[in-house]
Formats: sequence, C-alpha cells, structure tokens
Amino acid sequence: MVFFRPVASMVSPEKVAAPEGAVLGERETTVVRARRDGVRSARAPYWWMPLDAALPVLARSRLDGEGEESCQFWGAASLFALQLLARGRLSPGVTASGFDTWRSAACLPDEQEYFGVLAGAMPPQARAVPFGANSYPPSVPERSFLLGAFLDAAADSFARPTGGSGPYAARAPQHVPHLTLGSGTRPAGAAVSVQISLRLEIDDAGDSGVRAVVQVQDVDPPQDLVDAGALWRRPAPPGSSDAARQEGAMVALRGAARAWPPLERLLHSPVPDALEVRDEEVDDLLGDAVDDLVAAGCAVHWPRDLVRSLTVRAVVGPKKPGAAPSGRLSPDALLGFRWQAALGEDGDLTDGEMDRLAEAKRPFVRLRDQWVRVDAAVLRKLRRRKMSDLASFDAVAAALIGQAEVDGEVIEVEPAGWLATLRTVLTGPVPETLPPKALAGTLRPYQRHALSWMQQLTSNGLGCCLADDMGLGKTITLIALHLTRQESGATRGPTLVVCPASLLGNWEREIGRFAPSTGVRRFHGPGRTLAGLDEKGFVLTTYGTARLSTEQLADVDWSLVVLDEAQHVKNATSSTARALRNIPSRGRVALTGTPVENDLSELWSVLDWATPGLLGPLKAFRTRFAKPIETHRDPAATAQLATLIRPFVLRRRKSDPGIAPELPPKTETAQYARLTREQTVLYEAVVRETMTKIEAAEGIARRGLVLKLLTALRQICNHPAQYLKEAGPLRLAGRSGKLDLFGDLLSVMLAEQQSVLVFTQYVEMARLVSARLGQQHVDHRTLHGGTPVASRPALVDSFQNGDFKVFLLSLRAAGTGLTLTRAQHVIFLDQWWNPAVMDQAADRAYRIGTRHPVQVHSLISEGTVEERIAELLTAKKDLADSVLSDVSSGLTELDDEQLFDLIALRRSGG
Repeated sequence: MVFFRPVASMVSPEKVAAPEGAVLGERETTVVRARRDGVRSARAPYWWMPLDAALPVLARSRLDGEGEESCQFWGAASLFALQLLARGRLSPGVTASGFDTWRSAACLPDEQEYFGVLAGAMPPQARAVPFGANSYPPSVPERSFLLGAFLDAAADSFARPTGGSGPYAARAPQHVPHLTLGSGTRPAGAAVSVQISLRLEIDDAGDSGVRAVVQVQDVDPPQDLVDAGALWRRPAPPGSSDAARQEGAMVALRGAARAWPPLERLLHSPVPDALEVRDEEVDDLLGDAVDDLVAAGCAVHWPRDLVRSLTVRAVVGPKKPGAAPSGRLSPDALLGFRWQAALGEDGDLTDGEMDRLAEAKRPFVRLRDQWVRVDAAVLRKLRRRKMSDLASFDAVAAALIGQAEVDGEVIEVEPAGWLATLRTVLTGPVPETLPPKALAGTLRPYQRHALSWMQQLTSNGLGCCLADDMGLGKTITLIALHLTRQESGATRGPTLVVCPASLLGNWEREIGRFAPSTGVRRFHGPGRTLAGLDEKGFVLTTYGTARLSTEQLADVDWSLVVLDEAQHVKNATSSTARALRNIPSRGRVALTGTPVENDLSELWSVLDWATPGLLGPLKAFRTRFAKPIETHRDPAATAQLATLIRPFVLRRRKSDPGIAPELPPKTETAQYARLTREQTVLYEAVVRETMTKIEAAEGIARRGLVLKLLTALRQICNHPAQYLKEAGPLRLAGRSGKLDLFGDLLSVMLAEQQSVLVFTQYVEMARLVSARLGQQHVDHRTLHGGTPVASRPALVDSFQNGDFKVFLLSLRAAGTGLTLTRAQHVIFLDQWWNPAVMDQAADRAYRIGTRHPVQVHSLISEGTVEERIAELLTAKKDLADSVLSDVSSGLTELDDEQLFDLIALRRSGG
C-alpha cells in the first residue's frame, strides 16, 4: 500500500523496493484494515523517502503493482505530474507557515478534465492516514486536495536547481515571512511560470522563407507576449527573476520541441528566439504537429497569408449545371442538395478540388498554390457532399425561406442555377400580362394584376391560390387566364374547373358571357363523357363527380385544373382531396375567398394541392408553423410562413385601399342553380297536368289556372317541401338546388365575417330556410308579416349592432322603410315579377349611410320559368314596369304556345 503525506515533500510507500541510497530508514507501524466482521490491525515495516526519489518507483509501480490499487493510482499521478512539468506548469508560492514553494496546476481544459477524472478514481487506500500521526489532520483529506498537494510537491522537488541559493533556488525551503500570498508581486529571485507561443512569419516571396518566432508569456501573474530574443539577450544574474523566467521558458520550449522536433534546434541556440523553417517542416507543422503543440501548451499563430480558411454553404439547384425545366416545373422533378465549398474571393471550388479536400488526412491541404485549413466540421460535410435529392417544390420552398431541415437540423440554404433565377422571379415585381383579345369584357386594374400573377406562376409549372373576397371577379380573371394560355400557344389542352354542383350553371353562363367562342362541357350526371373534348375549351365538373371519376379525368392532358370554392378540400385526408391530387395538369389554381376558416391545416391542404410539397408534410408543418403560430403567436414562425406562401397566395379584400375605389357601390349578380331530380320530376308533372287543364279552360278560369301554375313552379324551384306543404321535422339538404346554392354562398360570406339580408316572397320558404340554418347552427333572425310591429325595431337595431349576421326577411314586410346598412350582401331566394320591388328591397342595405359596396345576388333555377322571366327583364328593362308589373295583364294573357314556351323545362347540355 502506498500513501502520500503532504508534509516536507515526503512520501511513504509500502511493499515496494526502495532504490539504493534513497531509504531514510526502515521503521515499523500499525496498519488497520477493514474486514467483513470489522477491522484488523497488524504491525508492518515501512519506508520514508523524498518525492524526487519516489517518483521513478511510483512510475514503475503503475505497471508492477498488480492487484494494489494505491500503487497504480499514485503511479498514474506521477506520470501526470511529470507531464505538467514538461509543459512548464510552474508557479512560485508561499506556504501557510511562510516558506517558499513551487507549485504546479492543470491550466488547459484537457488538463483540468484529466485532473478531475484522476481525483475521482482515487481508491480509499491512497487516502490512508498514518496511525498515530499527531501532526496530521484528524480527518481523511479530500481527493482533490490530496492530488493537488502531490502535484505541488513534485513541482517543488524538480524546480529547485542543484547548488542554487536564495528563495525558490536553494535546495531546502527558505523562510520568507516578508512575502505574502496573492500579493500579485513576484518575489525577488523567484522564477516564473511561462508559456511558449509560436508566431509564424512569411516573407513577400510567398510560401518560401517561413520563420517560427518564439514568444514567451508570463502565466503567473499573466503578462503580454514578448519575443524570446528580448528575454535571452538581457543579462540575467543567477537567482534573478529574469534568470528564473529564462529557465521556465526553456522548460516550456523543451515540451514544445517534443511535439515538433524542429524546435530542438532552438535549444542549442544562444538566443533561441527564431527558427528558419523548411517547406517540409511547414508541411509537418500544418499537419499533425499543430495539435500536439497545442496539447503541450504551445499556442500557434498563423499569418493571414499562409493559411486560407474555407467557407461551406448548402446549395440546392439543378443536378447538372445549366439544366432547366422545359417550360414548367414538374412536381416529379428532382433537384440536387449538396454542400459547396468556397475559398474566399477565389470563388467556389470545383468538384475535383472538393474531392481532394474530402480525401485529406490532415487539417491543412495545399490547394491553388496555397495552404487551406479544413476543420473537422467542414471535412465531414465535404465527405458527404451530396446530401439528398429534393422534389422540385421542396427545393422552391427551401430557396424562398433560405432554410432546410437536414437530419433534424435547420441549416441555411442558397439556391443555384435556374432555381436562383426562379426565386428572383417569385420575389420580384410581376411582369404585366395584357388581357387576351378573345375576352369579351374589361378587367379592372386589380384583376389585371391577378391575371399577370397567375400567368407568371402557371407558365413556370407552379400552382397558386387566388383568395379574393367574394365579388371581386375571380371567375372572369380565371377565364382571362385560360384565354391567355391558349393564345400564347405555350400550353395545349382544355381547362378543368371543379366546383360545387350549385355553381355549374354560373360557370357555364360566365364563360358564355366573357368567352363566347370557347367551348364548354359539363362532366356531370349520368351519361357523362370526355370523348371528343375541345382542346381549347372548358370542362366543368363537381367535387363529387371528380372523386368518383378520378381515373377518367386523370387520362386527359389538362392545361389547367381549377378548384372553385377550394375550401372544399380543406380536409387533406378526405377522399375528395386525395382524389384531386391524382389529376395531373400543367398548372393548378385554387379559387377561394376563405383560405383559412378554422386553422392553418386548411391552408396547408389547399396549397399542398396547388403546389405539392411547398409546405412539407402535414405533420412537420404543424410542428414547424401551425402550433407555434396558433398556440404561441410566434412572430418568427409567422414571418417565415408568410415569406414562404407570399408568392403563391394573392389575398385581396374589398376594403383594401387599392380595391375599394375600383368597385361600384352596388353589384347585381344572377346566381343559377340546377334542379335536383326530385324538383325536375315535380316540375314536369305540374306542367304536364296543369297545361292540360289550361288548354281546356277560358277567361277568368284560365287566368286563375295560369297564376296557380306559375306559383306552383316557383315554389318547386324554391324547395319541394314548400310546394308539398310538408310539416314536422324535414329532410332539407340535397332536395333543392337553390337551397344548396344558398348554403354555398352563405358559407363564404360568413367565413368572410360579412352580414347578409335574405329576402323571400314566401313565409313558408323563410320557415324552411330558418330550419336549415338552425340545423347548421347559424345564428339568424326572421322578420315577416306575422312579426309583431312592436318587436321589429329591436330586431333591426340588433342586426345593425352586429349581434347576428343573417337576417331572413319577407319581401312584403321588409321591402321598404327599414335601414339595414350593416349588410354587405343581399340575397333574393325567389324573383319578384316587378324589378322595382326588388330594387327597393336591395336599397334596405344600399342607401345613404352605407360605407361599403353592396352585392345583390338573385338565385335563379336554370332552365325554368324563373330563368325565362329573368331574360325578359334583362332584354326589356325599359318595358319591365309596364308589361310585367301586372301579372294578370301580362303573363296570364299569353296564348297556350307562348305560355308553354315560357314554363317548359329546358335541360342544359351535359
């Protein structure tokens, strides 16, 4: 067993052979050891010896003392003490009793780390206390204290020169009561703890003529670096501070020379201040030697012109230089994602140069006639230079926000090649696209901007989402886009429009109005076919049909696929959303006034259809954007998402400064609804039965039958339940095309937080609509002829205050007199024969005090008497009051053929 006693620099080893002449005397002591049943004491011989004599014995015992942990531990501590001494870890001090002493301490991080590991591994035997030693502290010392005292004792044993005199130089400790601990003043005649530093110099000739200049720095107390020549050239009397400083510097230099042998030449120089370094020695220094020098406590300072540093950045771009997409960006296209190294102003490295760097075994490589420093992190990136292939839209997303995630780490990304050009296109001003010549209409300035924006994106194979408020003309703008693409000749193939069934008629009429020479086909209902399509025309279908006929639709080479009311695919996991993703096209456009109704996942779903992959997988999108924004209002995540989607989403509101002046104060729109099968059967049956009676009647009886027929047909157009006078809980959804259209329009209006007036001539229809709104949990109120007069002002005030958004009104009870200027929309569920009456009703919202545009929507059942009356009103606007204000003198006077032509159901082409 070996234990160390930090008194007078002595060590007490046991069970080891002492070197000849080192034994101060054999003695005997009592040893107490632990046993299972307690402790046992025994008498044992021991030896005392000074530490300088004991160190070689302890170093050997590290290997020879198998089974004796204290021998192995103190042997390891001896080697550590010698390593610190070789590195020049020396500093003068004064003991508590006033004697001079040399100390040693771990300074560098690796030394401190090893000190902690070694102290933690100290076995109990190594901390033994001599039995009966009165001069020793009564408790077992701490591990760190004991190891530190051992290192100090080793330093004091070796630092004192043989034959020296004076404090810190004499062999025996000197009593120096005039010196104080921590005074910051170096004792007279004391040595110093120094550190060697190499400063490499290079002459004007380039890589030749490299010199290593030795510099010395006082460590205790710290001082600035000075050239070694200034220290060695000054005369240094023995025992002086400079002499001790020179001696300390020489110790440090010997340690550095073991790490880099060329420094040996300085040890034999009278003034070891500078060294001419040969090229091969520079190679060695820039290779492995630099790490060894740092480990030995010698800092190395490089001249700026000797070593260049690399920069590495992540680049995403075409896999082959110059490769660009042929006219469009395919969702299936792959782009390369790689690390690219650059050498300062010399620019990017070639693949061959990066290969050389990747194969380097040393941190310094000769490249382009200069030394290049390659740290471990850069080397790892260059060795796996190609990270992955990115889908085209993933690459666009990375280029826009300047970041990508690699192995769970978000890194900065730079686009290259045509992808960099595309980023410039997406983030720069939109070039103007002139309206197509075939467009039979005039685009407002904001609509022309939307056309230019959509044309720029779709012509590059990118999708987009036009998210304008209802009434800003998304339909005419999309028709203009179709005509522009056809006129440019850059794209071929028809345009597919997917919309709610209630809007098929609207689209057909708007196309006929603004692009009268363009073919339109409905792909809906039984007998639908895609055979013989017009390559420059439109195909209209519904979300349900698209889901059922995905394979047929996917076989067509579509120039453009459009989703109207695209919020129908806000649930990304629905069968409809999944089916629509499988219909390929050269461009995709989503039209919606409400891109986000409830949460950001809906925005992801719409954009993932339009630009697949732009926002990444849904799970990652929720983690990266949705949760931070919705839960924590994270401004950084909000800004990043805005940057990412801004080029692909165009959102305008009626209240926007650039939009409001362009809008007329009141816009009137006819919205056409298709009859359901139940409505069609009822309509034709009533026409057939009643016309038989009318043909056989005359005079007042005939007029009565005509009025009864017209009323019945209008009720059927509204809803079969109204005509059949059904009572009790009713199934309302899916039975009336008009009610379905009303529901689609109202959902958009409410999503835009807008207020709506809904007029009908029939109290029964108001009851049915109210029941349907109740089923959908839409807050609303109703005012009709049966509403008490005293309660009507309260209803009006409540609507004007914004307490509810939907107000159902009887045309007779509320068509005049009321002020309801909070409404942005007026919906007529059924048509009044006299347009003046409808104008008066619409003016409940559009009157003095209105500060916003008002949209008037007339719901018309296509192919029915309602559509024919609407055509008459349009064609004979100047005669409307005189001819149609009195039904008895107008429609009732038509002959049988004219009447049948007015009421007969006309079927639209499928």
